[in-house]
Amino acid sequence: MAILGAFIALIVYSKIIVKPMVAASKDSSSVELQNARAYLTSMQTQEGQIDFTYAAELTVHSVVSVHIKMAGTPENPILDWFYGDRNSKPKEVQGYGSGVIISSDGYIITNNHVIENAESVDVTLNDKRTFTAKVIGRDPGSDIALLKIKADNLPFIKYGDSEQLKLGEWVLAVGNPFNLTSTVTAGIVSAKGRNLHMNEGTAYSIESFIQTDAALNMGNSGGALVNTKGQLVGITSAILSPSFAYSGNSFAIPVTIVKKVVDDLREFGEVQRAIIGVNIQDLQSDDATKLGLQDLKGVLVTRIMPDGSAKEAGMKENDVITKFDGQPVNTMPELQEQVGKHRPGDKATVTFVRGGKESTIPITLKNIAGNTKLVTAAMEESENVVFGAKLESLDSQDMNSLNIDSGVKVVEVNKGKFKDLGMAEGFIILSINGKKVKSPGEVRQATNDGKTLKSIEGILPDGTMFNYKFGR
Repeated sequence: MAILGAFIALIVYSKIIVKPMVAASKDSSSVELQNARAYLTSMQTQEGQIDFTYAAELTVHSVVSVHIKMAGTPENPILDWFYGDRNSKPKEVQGYGSGVIISSDGYIITNNHVIENAESVDVTLNDKRTFTAKVIGRDPGSDIALLKIKADNLPFIKYGDSEQLKLGEWVLAVGNPFNLTSTVTAGIVSAKGRNLHMNEGTAYSIESFIQTDAALNMGNSGGALVNTKGQLVGITSAILSPSFAYSGNSFAIPVTIVKKVVDDLREFGEVQRAIIGVNIQDLQSDDATKLGLQDLKGVLVTRIMPDGSAKEAGMKENDVITKFDGQPVNTMPELQEQVGKHRPGDKATVTFVRGGKESTIPITLKNIAGNTKLVTAAMEESENVVFGAKLESLDSQDMNSLNIDSGVKVVEVNKGKFKDLGMAEGFIILSINGKKVKSPGEVRQATNDGKTLKSIEGILPDGTMFNYKFGR
């Protein structure tokens, strides 16, 4: 009787007292939503945690310490003012960073800013051996430098593919923060294609940083960013922090840019920089509305350079570039990264939207001078050095910012007439001996191969004009 009574009570409770809750709505999606189950927003993964030990062991022996020495300023300029040159002897300045071995015979990648202005560069391996390094070449525009040490059978890191990196993917940063060797930190890819506007003072800058939250600090510059397979996907370069210490935002140069720059430095001693011949900007909503575009995808062309590749290919102002060589490009850094993989003379394709219609055209890339020639370090040194100063043609960004249509930038000043005049890095020469110039070759021609200097007119980086005239 007790069992029977309990059974009857259960039936009555389920049929009468408990009623299913259903939304009173004619919308079937609302009914489904009311009856839907709640799930956690985490994705189920395989059992066990991600193991970084393989990638760390594979890479830590291929990352080196880079130590530099250079002459510094006097230790106490105030005493110099009162007591003359008693304390004016330059003091030695030392610095440190990281580097990545990329070949068994001793080629090492680091940042340009690590070794810039160094009088000597030493490299210490993970096994504590120290070598004097030779600077094969450096590229301020990408902040990459290539070193070489005399050693064999070295462990090295193989290249990966930074274009295959996905947001949220795990990466490891290997370097020497605060001169502490063999330090490994982990994080995820936070963003791609970041432009920090760090290299705007160079003749041609290219920035498309990989942003991560891996801990980086002073001394990590030039170190390796690797994936969980231990493949090189970037060279760590910068942090974004008000205190100059780790704050969760670190940046690495993608290996797609690194590999191209390193190959050029090894083969030619100089980077073979290819350009389209356009001024560009990120597409904004106002631009899209004005051009009748449905999506905010692509990069807006604001100016076509005369005699450039784009003009010869038939491109026009207000074209919106959406792909380069088949790769989608939605921001300026993404387009710069794709173009940066090429050399002058290379053929590529550009996909753009004009008048609501998408077109794809072939294009032959040129160099900054407007031709397809490749240069070697020896050629560059002889052609681009006048009166002890190394010169470069201006890029479109410099010309736009200063509202000029030609000129030549001083990128390095050594002993010579220009240094005696007080000219410094960043000065822009507009005309020399009464002739307007737009390339180092024209400066050499106007000065009779560096033999004649009667007048020089130019502009400083802050927009101030200067004009020198000399006696007969």
